Amino acid sequence: MPGESLPRSEELKFKQLRENAGLSQEALARALDVTSKTVSNWERGVSPASLTIPQVKTLCKLLNITLEELPDLRGPNAK
Repeated sequence: MPGESLPRSEELKFKQLRENAGLSQEALARALDVTSKTVSNWERGVSPASLTIPQVKTLCKLLNITLEELPDLRGPNAK
């Protein structure tokens, strides 16, 4: 359903991973070619992430994690 937020634990995990990597929202946004508002929205659960495969690879590399460790940022209706 539109407007549903992400599970709080996933939001917090994503923010923590970004902060642990020493990245600001702006720096991560630049690397992924999205706006810092978009990154903020993911972290607050306002909107799900819609990333291309190259963006996902970049995100994992920047956060120093594997794909399996990446929090589910697709939102509650993802299949």
